[in-house]
Amino acid sequence: MTDEHERMMRANQANWDARTPVHLASRFYGLHEKLDPSRWFAAFEWEDLGELAGLDVLHLQCHLGTETIAFAERGARAVGLDISEASVAAAAGIAARAGAGITYVQANVYDAVEALGGRRFDVIYTGKGALCYLPDLERWAAVIAQLLRPGGRLYLVEFHPLLNSLGPKPAEGEGGELLLRHDYLGGRDAVHRDATYTYTDGPAVQGATDSFEWMHGMDEVVNALVGAGLGIRRLRESDELPWPRWPQMTRTPSGWWRLPATEPRIPLLYGLLAGR
Repeated sequence: MTDEHERMMRANQANWDARTPVHLASRFYGLHEKLDPSRWFAAFEWEDLGELAGLDVLHLQCHLGTETIAFAERGARAVGLDISEASVAAAAGIAARAGAGITYVQANVYDAVEALGGRRFDVIYTGKGALCYLPDLERWAAVIAQLLRPGGRLYLVEFHPLLNSLGPKPAEGEGGELLLRHDYLGGRDAVHRDATYTYTDGPAVQGATDSFEWMHGMDEVVNALVGAGLGIRRLRESDELPWPRWPQMTRTPSGWWRLPATEPRIPLLYGLLAGR
């Protein structure tokens, strides 16, 4: 990783530290209501993940650990890792209040092997807005391969690059049109954002507002994993999101959101299962 990439990731770390109190208080995460970790999962995720009881499960880039708790509830020995010290502290507090025995570790994902003391896992889970904060997917995939036991599996559930190119968050004054606004493919320099408000509701971020993101096409993700020795077992594309990105989206029986039948049917989320 270049010195410039390290500088950008340090900026991201400071930005997520600053975001954490806003997210803790937000309606988006709803942490002051009855905790429901499973609401962040599509039904197909549990089908692909299979039985987790008794397995060692690592959640990379876990932020507040809301999804990590769902693994512990299913009997996994769950570990969460995140670059933000504030997020890890908050996640530990949320898990303790939920009675979930989860270990949380603060580290850059690229340093995960050392930070976890060489521990290996049956399942690694990551995604939903994680990969865009990583500049080098080949190095990320190599870390995944080192963390997995033989026969272990990675499950990546990410926002589709098409959603990223349409814009995961509405721009000011934007209507309901489906318009390409950003890159689908990676390969350009990092996108610099100086945002006072995050993707949740709530007040302005106090402190570090700079962040950097990298676009990654699906070919880049797949080729990085294959290059690290993982085999692709399943790929899903889904037209649902856990929040209403466009005003015309309608609620589905799952509680998630989908564009109406009058709009093009497009992928907004994808799930990729890979194994050693």
